[in-house]
Amino acid sequence: MPAEVIHIENIKGLSEQEIPALLQKYGKNIFEKDRSGAFFNILWGTLREPMFILLAIACSVYFIIGEVSEGFLMAAAMIFDAAISFFQENKSTKALKALKEFTQPKVTVIRDRKEKVIETTDLVPGDVLILEEGNNIPADARILQANDLSINESVITGESLPVEKNSFEGKNNLFQGTTVNSGKCIAEVTATGSQTTLGKLGKSITSYIPPRTLLQQQIGKFVQRLFLFGLIAFIFIWLVNYFETGSVIQGLLYGLTLAMAAVPEEIPVAFSSFMALGAFKMSRLGIISRQPQTIENLGAVTVICLDKTGTITENKMEVKIIYDYNNDELLDVEQMHQHNGEKVLYYAMLASEQDPFDAMEKAIHSAWDRLDNDAAGTLKQIYEYPLEGKPPMMTHVYLRDGKRLIAAKGGAERILKVCKADPETEAKVIAHVKALASKGYRVLGVASADPYEGEFPSSQDDFNWTLLGLISLYDPPKKKIPEIFSRFYDAGIRLKLLTGDYPETAINIAEQTGLKGNQNYFTGNDVMQMSEEDLREKVRTSNLFARMYPEAKMKVINALKANGEIVAMTGDGVNDGPALRSSDIGIAMGKRGTEIARQASDLILTDDDIEKIPEAILQGRKIYSNLKKAVRYIISIHIPIIFTAALPLLFGWKYPNIFTPIHVIFLELIMGPTCSVFFEREPVEKDIMSQPPRNRKVRLFNNAELAISIIQGLAITAGTLYLYNYYMISGHSIEETRAVVFTTLVLANIFLTFADRSFHENFTRTIFYKNDLAPWVLITSALFLLLILVVPFINQLFNLTEISATDFLICMGVAFISVAWFELYKSIRYRP
Repeated sequence: MPAEVIHIENIKGLSEQEIPALLQKYGKNIFEKDRSGAFFNILWGTLREPMFILLAIACSVYFIIGEVSEGFLMAAAMIFDAAISFFQENKSTKALKALKEFTQPKVTVIRDRKEKVIETTDLVPGDVLILEEGNNIPADARILQANDLSINESVITGESLPVEKNSFEGKNNLFQGTTVNSGKCIAEVTATGSQTTLGKLGKSITSYIPPRTLLQQQIGKFVQRLFLFGLIAFIFIWLVNYFETGSVIQGLLYGLTLAMAAVPEEIPVAFSSFMALGAFKMSRLGIISRQPQTIENLGAVTVICLDKTGTITENKMEVKIIYDYNNDELLDVEQMHQHNGEKVLYYAMLASEQDPFDAMEKAIHSAWDRLDNDAAGTLKQIYEYPLEGKPPMMTHVYLRDGKRLIAAKGGAERILKVCKADPETEAKVIAHVKALASKGYRVLGVASADPYEGEFPSSQDDFNWTLLGLISLYDPPKKKIPEIFSRFYDAGIRLKLLTGDYPETAINIAEQTGLKGNQNYFTGNDVMQMSEEDLREKVRTSNLFARMYPEAKMKVINALKANGEIVAMTGDGVNDGPALRSSDIGIAMGKRGTEIARQASDLILTDDDIEKIPEAILQGRKIYSNLKKAVRYIISIHIPIIFTAALPLLFGWKYPNIFTPIHVIFLELIMGPTCSVFFEREPVEKDIMSQPPRNRKVRLFNNAELAISIIQGLAITAGTLYLYNYYMISGHSIEETRAVVFTTLVLANIFLTFADRSFHENFTRTIFYKNDLAPWVLITSALFLLLILVVPFINQLFNLTEISATDFLICMGVAFISVAWFELYKSIRYRP
């Protein structure tokens, strides 16, 4: 919709001196937060954890049966367990808060007669906003000036169709949370924060909670099954002990021991901390993940759909060749001074924004400025038709010495159509277009429609257009692109180029960058005319899509997803929003990307550097790999604890209940931090980017991987039970036997931690993995074991006794053998 041009010269806006007082009066532009605060939310979440509940029950039982010292020890364990859980949750929460600050939206305001970009949270009533197509409206406001303005108010009204707005009463209200669908405007803020219409409705545009991901669902089911197993085992052991001893309380205590051994509380904690901390660490590399769960999909990406301009090219355009239609000649822009081609460039400049943001329009202005011609300065823009149509074009109307100058630029096909070119002219011009495009140039048509009198037509197509010629611009590929593409291909990821340029331009750039399959292409029109089945077949083999527009891009992405691909999509423009949102991972550019593109994306590259994408995939694969290691470690170490607590009772051994809840919880206190902190810090394995993308639909680990982890646990179980039985039948006291069993499990846990650092590389390689927590795992575990075995007071609390050096070496030898076989297995199974 055409409209008069917006002028901001006479708008003063608020002064910076007024802002502090207004912020004090109205507060930040945010909704009121939960008054209970993050601290109490985290604390309440910790107190509801199954392990904490089991600890509370066990602690109560100890006090009930009069074992006060054990009761206090369990209370201390409860506090320690809660502290660890609180620390991990608080660390994850802080990481997410920092991540949110990275993605805080910004808005342009006028203050002290100057345009200024601020965070939306700093808006106050009275601020003057400059809003344009694609912007989210950050506060309620009243329109002062508008041009071709339409607003999507679905978040308020539920209506999907955009509503036309202007500065007239009744149509001049803007609401927080809505989106500028088209045009631009200047508006004055009338309400912020909870006082906006959205705030009063009780809605928040930032409170969206994403659905549980596939991996979250898988882990949830796995934990639920183990919890159910623990519940059944708890009841079973309780009953068996009751029938053996006749004591309900003692049976309950030993039942709780097994339940605590079976509940894998570390797994969900590890998942949330891995994702949150991983996303925060990526943000420090300039890769902002708007939702931590995005990390889960990064390692599974199979296809990346790339935009051309600014993504694989420098986004530093230069005008190279001018085609002057009137003289039928191609002119090098550097050699056309005082030549007829100057008029083509002049009208191309007039058809561009006078304060350009787009790299293409900046290049046109730069080329015109080099001619040392100040003709543009004597003009006043009075009317404009925004960029629209397929292919798009735009028109600006100026007034000079009382006469109108009308200039248009756009897709060459569209310009030829509105100029009503005859077939011969069209064929000649299109031949020049293809020749220029084959050299990698972006080509635009330029036309004029002056002189013109009377009312402006409703459509820019309806002017009496005259073809002036073509303007071609060159945007060279980034130097590192071939190397980056090679990294993608090595990682088993396929690339597809989706561009609005001509096929010839796309082919030229594809050849320069090493994009595979660059001769077979389809256009946006081809895509829209294909059936879903045909397109699904074409996207398997075709990697080049030219003259694409938003609907066509989205259709290609949906076809790829229907084929089972995990699709990442790069974009920066307003029209890229739907495609970014439709892809599995939308990747927006942080510098030149529009707000709507950033808000629709999952990842934001802060410096627009495509080299960050393989780094993001590397980090995603690393985080997923380390999570697998942590979960497999937990499975393996829980097995001997469960069987050591259950089998002696079932076999009728002399010492049927070697463990009490005290022993199990302190084993858990060693394993929890190891799982969620140590493995999260593990470095990336060297071959991770030479492996194909994982299948997202496959479980966290396959049957073979699960079998290995179970065998690891059974091997430790066998070694532990062997010593258990040997010391028991050799006449050693239950305290000595317990000390030997407990020591063996702690030592086996240390060896297992280091063995599970890799499931392919043996110890001779993993010992060189850099993890600053590795020595601390050894030191804290050794110190913990030393205190329990040597300090008499702690001996008594744990019902243990000091063991000899020989016994300790036996424990270490059995623990080592129980784990070391896996190192031999890796050496043979994965021999180079």
